[in-house]
Amino acid sequence: MPNQAIANFIAERIPAVEANMRSVVDSAGVEGLRTMLRYHLGFADAQGRSERAPGGKRIRPALVLLSAMAAGQPAAIAAATPAAAAVELLHNFSLIHDDIEDGDTLRRGRPTLWKVWGIAQSINTGDAMFAMAHQALLGSVAPAERVLRAMHVFASMCVGLTRGQHLDISFEQRTDVTATEYLDMIAGKTAALTEACCEIGAILGGSDDAQIAALARFGRDLGVAFQIQDDALGIWGDPIRTGKADSDLAHRKKTYPVLVAAERDPIFRARYFDGDVESRDLASLREMIEATGAREATEAAATATYDRGLESLSGCGGAPEAIGMLSALAHSLFARAA
Repeated sequence: MPNQAIANFIAERIPAVEANMRSVVDSAGVEGLRTMLRYHLGFADAQGRSERAPGGKRIRPALVLLSAMAAGQPAAIAAATPAAAAVELLHNFSLIHDDIEDGDTLRRGRPTLWKVWGIAQSINTGDAMFAMAHQALLGSVAPAERVLRAMHVFASMCVGLTRGQHLDISFEQRTDVTATEYLDMIAGKTAALTEACCEIGAILGGSDDAQIAALARFGRDLGVAFQIQDDALGIWGDPIRTGKADSDLAHRKKTYPVLVAAERDPIFRARYFDGDVESRDLASLREMIEATGAREATEAAATATYDRGLESLSGCGGAPEAIGMLSALAHSLFARAA
């Protein structure tokens, strides 16, 4: 199925998701808090005036809606729309806190929330968005037992995200992180959310247990494959397209190819983790990584994980149109160059 079908689906369905998000955050009750929430989501400028700023590709809400649609039931999309809003709010909550923890000053081309309003108010705004994500999910018109089951998945996902972030932060102080540990970390920080998107959508759409489990596996593998490929782009992607300009190597990030190379070459490990960051020859580091075969290993790991996810998707027995669009969406993410 061509990517145009995905673009059309998003153009048709995401406005209702964003309307739900706006409704939830506009219930904040305090104008200052409401402005901060809307600013981060790209709905307003720093003065609270309506604005349409970049707010992300809304891939996660699309996963929720398409997974719901896979059940083949007429009311599936309507039942899942509040959940699609919930996962996007939850994702944005994590970005607010990530920006503070990482000290990032820009998000989607604009000053980050903490840079404009300070750390204390931004932490509070993130907390509000976290709670509002739960409010949004509770607005689903699906049967109560499905909503309760979805809430359990949502809560577990939140724990998984924070677990992954804990590991990621702890890795910054270590020089003995393994590639296996890294995969465990991204299974929480990145894949827990994509897995939950598909699982929650399937639950609210009315899928049976086997189909729910298959779509959850697809979401998890998609998230892991996406992150591994993103790591490869951080080293070998076109800096003009990725916007990274060798930042992964320059900032001594512990990404999958780096860790594979470090396990295979002690000289590279010592140079990468103990050398002077400012004076390091990035081209030489890249050559050392390639000499270990880490580039091929990274590409193979990403492809194997992506293919495994597609196997789960193709075998789930869902509505063909939804499965076709989920497959096309996965392909568009995996085949990206930036």
